Amino acid sequence: MTHATYVTLEGVSLHLPDGRPLFSQLDLQLDQPRMALVGRNGVGKSLLARLIAGAILPTTGRCLRAGSVYYLSQYMTEEPGCTVADLLRVKPVVQALERMEQGHYSPLDLDLIGDQWMLREHLLNALANARLSHLTLNTPVASLSGGEAMRVALLGAFASKADLLILDEPTNHLDACHRQLLSEQLDKWPTAVLVISHDRVLLESMQCIIELSSQGLIRYSGGYSSYAQAKDLQQKRAQQRLERAKVDQKREAQALRAQRENLERKQARGQKQASDSNQANILLGRQKQRSQLTHGKVLKQQDATHQTLATEVKTAALGVEEPHSIFIQPAKTRSNAPVRSAELIEARLPFAAADEDPLNLMLTRGQRIAVSGPNGCGKSTLLKVLAGHLPLISGVCTRFVHTAYLDQTLSCLSPRRSSLEQLQSLNPAIHQGELRTWLAQLGLGAHQIHLPCAQLSGGERLKAAMACVFYRAQPVSLLLLDEPTNHLDLASIQALEVMLKHYTGTLVIASHDHHFIRASEVTHTLKRIANGWQIAQS
Repeated sequence: MTHATYVTLEGVSLHLPDGRPLFSQLDLQLDQPRMALVGRNGVGKSLLARLIAGAILPTTGRCLRAGSVYYLSQYMTEEPGCTVADLLRVKPVVQALERMEQGHYSPLDLDLIGDQWMLREHLLNALANARLSHLTLNTPVASLSGGEAMRVALLGAFASKADLLILDEPTNHLDACHRQLLSEQLDKWPTAVLVISHDRVLLESMQCIIELSSQGLIRYSGGYSSYAQAKDLQQKRAQQRLERAKVDQKREAQALRAQRENLERKQARGQKQASDSNQANILLGRQKQRSQLTHGKVLKQQDATHQTLATEVKTAALGVEEPHSIFIQPAKTRSNAPVRSAELIEARLPFAAADEDPLNLMLTRGQRIAVSGPNGCGKSTLLKVLAGHLPLISGVCTRFVHTAYLDQTLSCLSPRRSSLEQLQSLNPAIHQGELRTWLAQLGLGAHQIHLPCAQLSGGERLKAAMACVFYRAQPVSLLLLDEPTNHLDLASIQALEVMLKHYTGTLVIASHDHHFIRASEVTHTLKRIANGWQIAQS
């Protein structure tokens, strides 16, 4: 079955502002209804998506679009004053409608409105159908949870009627129910979609997966299982080709060495025989010259053969991916930390309903709690209260130990400062070389650690924030993590799981990644119920 070609890339290259090439000579046709783009953190997936959408231009090559493209970034807008209308990308039309209602007639507003006179009513109905009826078009984005903001942004994407939707990490912040709803919406989408994701469940529903790596773009048919199987087979074959090339090189090197030694022995014998036979000097000179010419030709042929074999080994090595090794240093904690880490007494959380039961909660040393509940139920609010970032309406919140908090917006990072600079300020007594090693183990290279954090990719930025939370000189005995796997590739998630298994302090995690929760070996689950919260052993 053939499909329309939505976007074509021809020889596309992109260089970073400092001149470094991010990717080169990419050729691709986006011609399937359900496509995914995958790759390691920092390889350039989001920049490639923005290029496809027309938000940035390639350094070389061209991008041909057969229709409209809508790109939804993995980051919700954080500008002050942003509203739901901004997330839906309808604010100019909404403002034009408001001006017309107030009697301020303008031909420009009429052109802007077009046939969208019922836009507000349609959007409010859409919000109600998505169980977001408590929101209006003027609701500040700052008051929304991460899941609510993503759901609103997705409503705007699906309302766009674009020929190609590009959704960058669309399951970030979404609970299981809304991840399933997203999959159903994608199944019904009438044109094409390209998702950028590390969500294996979402990837399984794709018709093809395109991987961006240092080798360029490689396309695989089918969903995640087919991709993983094909990639594994591809890497095994590439490794076999490399091993055969190395064996051939070694065997040929031995043969060339034997040939050279044999030729040198013959040359020595010939010279000795000629000397013993008392031949004239002129004849001896000619014989020596012929021998040297023959020896030179053989050496030249051997050099050419050696170069050919070395090239074959180098070419075969290019097909073998370097292992994506990520290591996260264990977060320091006090061995003699108090038994109690934090306590909530008759606590009424911010934004809680009037009839909600107050929360009484004791966190103890070594306890590992997963906070569970649907989008917008107050998980992030609870973590912010425990971290001391939000005050209670009433009741008492007490922390007995040093606390570190990794929130969804990575507020611990300054966007204008580099990750190395910020990590150094948290560890003034540690040599910069050791800090560089820690960041390199996280996958942040020598170039990335000097960039302002605002210029890092989503995954790189999260790794920089993890370094600032986990690698501080002051031991942390209470660790609060809010959706810590958002933006991380699979290797980085697995490294985080390993680190948390060895963490001996008190751990509180809010996450919709059930596999990650299980791997983190939580001891208790704090679950949202009708009128409050309920804790139970896992």
